[in-house]
Amino acid sequence: MELSSFYPVLGTDRLAQTRDFYTEWLGFEITFEADWYISLRRPGTVNYELALLDYTHETVPSAYRKPVGGLLLNFEVDDVDAEWERMVVRGGIRPELEIRTEEFGQRHFIVADPSGVLIDMISEIPPSAEYADRFSPGYVADKFTAQVE
Repeated sequence: MELSSFYPVLGTDRLAQTRDFYTEWLGFEITFEADWYISLRRPGTVNYELALLDYTHETVPSAYRKPVGGLLLNFEVDDVDAEWERMVVRGGIRPELEIRTEEFGQRHFIVADPSGVLIDMISEIPPSAEYADRFSPGYVADKFTAQVE
């Protein structure tokens, strides 16, 4: 199978507010908008896509017409501290998890979108020696290898 695209679709009853969150704070642009479905794409060389769907819409099988829950989306960025400053300090978004450094190789913080989806803003950092061995051999970037040893 060859994929031409892959993206999450978030079921929500807060389409406009959720659309505004992703366009204002995470740089997505609207590629399609109806009163029950919004398609978003982040411009750039890589196609990052996301869609929002009124979870009560008839295209959703009736047994699954529920709002999204328990979802965490990771956004890896070059400078998580700058994003903390932009989104939380200056932007006023309430953090669900304060910015912190994790031994497993992340500096991150978590906020929530208007639909309750958690957004984990992450910068990868060298993992501690305890966690370095847990990565697959081909995954740990060369820049981390010298710093961990």
